[in-house]
Amino acid sequence: MAFGLLWWVGAWYQRQHPVALGGQRQTTGARNLLPNCKGVRGIGLLLLLLFSKYFYLESLDSYYMFYLISRFHVTGQQAQFCLFAFFAAVAVGTIVGGLIGDRVGRRRVILWSILGAAPFTLALPHADLQWTVILVVLVGLIIASAFSAIVVFAQELMPNRIGMVSGLFFGLAFGFGGIGAAILGAMADRLGIQSVFNLCAYLPLLGAVALLLPDATGSRSEAAAH
Repeated sequence: MAFGLLWWVGAWYQRQHPVALGGQRQTTGARNLLPNCKGVRGIGLLLLLLFSKYFYLESLDSYYMFYLISRFHVTGQQAQFCLFAFFAAVAVGTIVGGLIGDRVGRRRVILWSILGAAPFTLALPHADLQWTVILVVLVGLIIASAFSAIVVFAQELMPNRIGMVSGLFFGLAFGFGGIGAAILGAMADRLGIQSVFNLCAYLPLLGAVALLLPDATGSRSEAAAH
């Protein structure tokens, strides 16, 4: 069903943008095989932000239930309800982040959705059960809003490589999550689950590198000129 739906979307997109697609094929010359320095630096910074986002989210995805059971001695069913609230917040944050990015700019959304979650993640290891649930919902809502903005920002930095950029960021999103699950699991076995949450609380501080992101509008203008 997903394959059929994507096939239909691809055909619709080709009908809607025949000139844009033809222009992309025509401008794929030797000088456009590699992005410029600004694009490379921007992509590198976005990948670092993606790393911090998904490593932290993985600590919650995989170990939030165990953290609640270990620290607050809740039942498995109660922990599952708390995990559901977190996943619901992530879903809402992903949608809302895209809408806000169209209004206020993607660079601001990226900055505030990752760095803005830091005060809540730093407070989380010291909170009681009620505030832990509230803080995790807020973190999920805020930090999830960055993904769509990161992907679109990367596409704007490399407008002639939209397919490659999309595959890179979606692939690494899952890749960082899988690697993070293994690393954090090994750390939990060695240090304890609470120590893992204490260490991961500092990951959103990497969101400060969003201040160094280049202006993506320049890349769009250069692509249009070519």
